[in-house]
Amino acid sequence: MRRTLNRPSLHRTPHGAYETAQHYIGDLIYGTNDGLLTSYAIVAGVSGGALSSTAVLIVGIANLFADGLSMGVGNFLSIRARESARERQNLPEEEANPARHGLATFWAFSVAGAIPLLPYVIPELEYRFLLASVLALVAQFAVGALRALVTASRWWVSGLEMLALGVLVAVVAYATGAGVAAIVQGEA
Repeated sequence: MRRTLNRPSLHRTPHGAYETAQHYIGDLIYGTNDGLLTSYAIVAGVSGGALSSTAVLIVGIANLFADGLSMGVGNFLSIRARESARERQNLPEEEANPARHGLATFWAFSVAGAIPLLPYVIPELEYRFLLASVLALVAQFAVGALRALVTASRWWVSGLEMLALGVLVAVVAYATGAGVAAIVQGEA
């Protein structure tokens, strides 16, 4: 992106933990929510397809890095494109550090996405899918509730919103995994 000399900027570098959380809240929620939902969808889909715990870990860990990096890069490129369009329209810069937003998205995705995979790391653990479900859904609610600390939303409304979406994604992923497994096994 070419930078016009003396282009006005609306960007304000955040100071302190609270301002930083507010500044990056969109990236953190986007990354955290997608990390939890995607990883939990993998766990649910693989479980619905009656595949092994090893398959959950392989696909889940590959997803943490590949999808997390993809989201971070996508967020970075999106902000760069928006800033370039604003520059073309002679509008002031809004965000001076798109790379930091990309990193925040990647970090949030990777950390949150690891939560549903934790039961699959412990050898011989029983009820892995149940435990992964509880961890993922509690984390969904907690992230939604915590979002209210830096937004105007009520904590329980934000928590329930993210929880409901997590349940929807899990049900669809589990049913899809079970359905595809039934089709594939029926052809064998």
